[in-house]
Amino acid sequence: MRKSIGDVHTRLMKRNYDSVPQWWFHTLLVLVIGLALLTCEGFGRQLQLPYWGIILAIGLAAIFTLPVGVIVATTNQGVGLNVITELIIGYMYPGRPLANVVFKTYGDNSMWQAITFLQDFKLGHYMKIPPKSMFIVQLVGTIIASSVYFATSWWLLTTVEYICDPINLPKGSPWTCPGDDVFYNASIIWGLVGPQRMFGNLGLYSKMNYFFLFGILAPVPFWFLSRKFPEWKWPRLVNIPILINCPGPPAKAVNYNMWFAVGMFFNFVVYKRFKSWWARHNYILSAGLDAGVAFMAILCYLVLQNRNINGPEWWGLEVDDHCPLANCPSVPGINVPGCPVIQ
Repeated sequence: MRKSIGDVHTRLMKRNYDSVPQWWFHTLLVLVIGLALLTCEGFGRQLQLPYWGIILAIGLAAIFTLPVGVIVATTNQGVGLNVITELIIGYMYPGRPLANVVFKTYGDNSMWQAITFLQDFKLGHYMKIPPKSMFIVQLVGTIIASSVYFATSWWLLTTVEYICDPINLPKGSPWTCPGDDVFYNASIIWGLVGPQRMFGNLGLYSKMNYFFLFGILAPVPFWFLSRKFPEWKWPRLVNIPILINCPGPPAKAVNYNMWFAVGMFFNFVVYKRFKSWWARHNYILSAGLDAGVAFMAILCYLVLQNRNINGPEWWGLEVDDHCPLANCPSVPGINVPGCPVIQ
């Protein structure tokens, strides 16, 4: 009797549904690369990034999708390419802030979109959804979501007074744009100033480049211990990329604390005591928590923020009293009473 290949989910999917043809992926790849080149080259080089920057960014995303995807699949935590892409293009194409953020977007965001695409396929795999239907729904959903996002962003930028300007916005306003502020600051630091003036021969922090060597060599001792002493379990559980990873802005420490608490409870306590429940429902619970955050954000805006109703007042939100420099501007040349002036 021929031995079955793959787990039960794979056998059921192959028995009932056809796989997505490879030419669908290849066609979509060629199409989006063409649109990216048209975006950067077809409008008078307004985005400052030439064609070779697009190709290099997409190449980086393609190379790192597999190793970062393995880390995400095994730890549910990922390592972003935002800093390394900014560093690379900052050295190769200095003095161009727009080119820097565009290169980062095509390099880092493309990789994460691919990993998210795979995560959705994995969920569909467990739920026994036809792969072709998953592909079509994701493609249509991406087109609709990006169109709605572009339209609403344009409407907000043209209708909300002082949007993304925390100094002139009223207290408690939700339109402070922390993510856009991070992008802007990154474009100035890595694009306009450039890494050569920080980590190169013109900067003061060139010795920090040795940490690249540390990152390469750090997993070797644990790999050696796991091979030398196979009876030891703990060296195989040490994940260096996760240990040296850092919270991505604008995430705060509270985000990581909550992720740690929920992860430890369901993957340690529930896994040990209620393994059958964990095997059946834990992955669906993870997807439900992600969807719940998104739906709650929409609900809070429509029900509360859209009616100028802010959250409860308590000491943890009173940043003006407990941390007077928290709302100081990070842009050079702006003079605000009580804040240092950045030259």
